[in-house]
Amino acid sequence: MRTVTTRFCGFECTSSITQTHFRPLQESVLSVKAVMGQDAADGDATSDKNPGASFRSYLYGGTSSLVSTMTTIATFPLYKTVFRQQLHNTVVREAVAQLYREGFLKLYRGVAPPLLVRALQGTLLFGVQDTLYRNSSYLAEHLPRPLLQAAAGVGTGVVEALVFTPFERVQNVLQNGKNDHRFPTQWSVLARLSAEPLARGFYRALLPMVARNALGSGLYFGLKNPVRDVLDQQGLSPTASSFVSGAVNSLVISLPLYPISVLVANMQAGVGEEEARGGVRASARRLWVARQRSIALLYRGGSLVILRSCVSWGITTAIYDRLERGSST
Repeated sequence: MRTVTTRFCGFECTSSITQTHFRPLQESVLSVKAVMGQDAADGDATSDKNPGASFRSYLYGGTSSLVSTMTTIATFPLYKTVFRQQLHNTVVREAVAQLYREGFLKLYRGVAPPLLVRALQGTLLFGVQDTLYRNSSYLAEHLPRPLLQAAAGVGTGVVEALVFTPFERVQNVLQNGKNDHRFPTQWSVLARLSAEPLARGFYRALLPMVARNALGSGLYFGLKNPVRDVLDQQGLSPTASSFVSGAVNSLVISLPLYPISVLVANMQAGVGEEEARGGVRASARRLWVARQRSIALLYRGGSLVILRSCVSWGITTAIYDRLERGSST
């Protein structure tokens, strides 16, 4: 029971109102809140599938990769040195001597494919992953967010391998010094590979590429945000946290997957030769014998390429996260 006093035309009126008078009003308020809550949930679901947000992921990924291509140009001689170590099982001094004998004009032979890949990789990597993640956001109630991001990364890695295997195939043929006379130009390599069946031509070593890229992308997106958040809590600036997160993730990914990169390089370096024949198992067995069944020899050159990868992915991650933060403010 409540007593309400009102004043009308100088007269005071006192009336008693029971709680039942307020029930219709309370029910109306609750129904309005429920509708507003449902609208907000619908809005969140709509934003998860917003095409504009996905487009920004493609744009920011492409921008970050385009900037980081400068590191590809600067460190390409280092990468080529590591490639010779992977291919011929030589020490750094011998690989550098090979490049020196070939001359400066051939030092950047084979740089075009990795430049194209690097420029396009961020667009595909971040854009496709974000699209897959948004389309699977309805599973967020049942699965943790990092796991969903990792699963989207695995799918992205498969797409990456299908798109970029031909680029890496051409790159590895060009970087093999034995092919300089047989294939003096990039066009001669393209013509020769076009005459081969896909499994021995452009898509040689596709299965190892799928395994490497799927596992690498899954680990990268599964660890990127959690590692960055931990670093943020330690007082690092957002840009520093993103850079360290990208570098640490690259280290964690590159160490176990480096032998697959060595296998891919050896499978793709030859055209119409013994190195270009046989499946993954035969090629892996041949590589293991050539490395004298030694893990240390299998990882020869790994420290240089892993260091290069850490710097490159640290820069890419920092730029992408910075652009993403700028769009959300």
